[in-house]
Amino acid sequence: MQCPLLYRFRVIDKLPEKPSPAATRGTLVHAVLERLFDDPAAERTAPKARAMVPGQWSRLLESRPELESLFEDDEDGERLARWLREAEELVERWFTLEDPTRLEPAERELFVETELESGLRLRGVIDRVDVAPSGEVRIVDYKTGKAPRPEYGDSALFQMTFYALVVWRLKGVLPRRLQLVYLGSGDVVTYDPVMADLRRVERKLLALWDAIRKATETGDWRPRPTKLCGWCDHRAFCPEFGGTPPVYPLPVQSTGPGQNGPGPAIS
Repeated sequence: MQCPLLYRFRVIDKLPEKPSPAATRGTLVHAVLERLFDDPAAERTAPKARAMVPGQWSRLLESRPELESLFEDDEDGERLARWLREAEELVERWFTLEDPTRLEPAERELFVETELESGLRLRGVIDRVDVAPSGEVRIVDYKTGKAPRPEYGDSALFQMTFYALVVWRLKGVLPRRLQLVYLGSGDVVTYDPVMADLRRVERKLLALWDAIRKATETGDWRPRPTKLCGWCDHRAFCPEFGGTPPVYPLPVQSTGPGQNGPGPAIS
């Protein structure tokens, strides 16, 4: 949805991408908020959560050593220290938005996968699922950036409705509430979906997969320039910036059912 050519570079060409400080900080903050719920409710305090940041950073480095490259030229450690402080501030801000002593999530970092009647598989990872005593389900997603202006909020809402669709398909329960927690700006955005929302997203996913299948068959992946291009690792290969994409690694066909693309799944 963001850029068809970027999809090709990532999914088909599998071009490497450099670690991002912002994305890595988001992963770190998510890890802290997930593990905080391992402790008894009374012990889930802001100072304790903040103190967890360095240890979780060490664990992250153990599992992904390539992240050391983010600060390889930081000889005095000043940039790393500032980056860790920013992560600590995001974790601390969460306590002004939610009270973890009153929450007992049913699931954390939940991997979900389901298959539509068309055979298209949907999968994703949900940050948190809360289930009320009445059985009502709330899906919660943490965002370490700032809340977008209303006219730019469709992407995040689409993601959350995607999760709601998968949960409904798996459990037969329509989530009561979708909740986005923006730690960067201190905002909480909620939306209560209805079945029409889920059907609309399902139709959009089927149309999206059809576009992916056709582009896979023809090799015609169009760039979609936006302000996000400034953060793209693949500008050297993008025609919008004078680059040439790598040789297309799949057979190209003008017609047919499309057997050459990646397996039918959207994550």
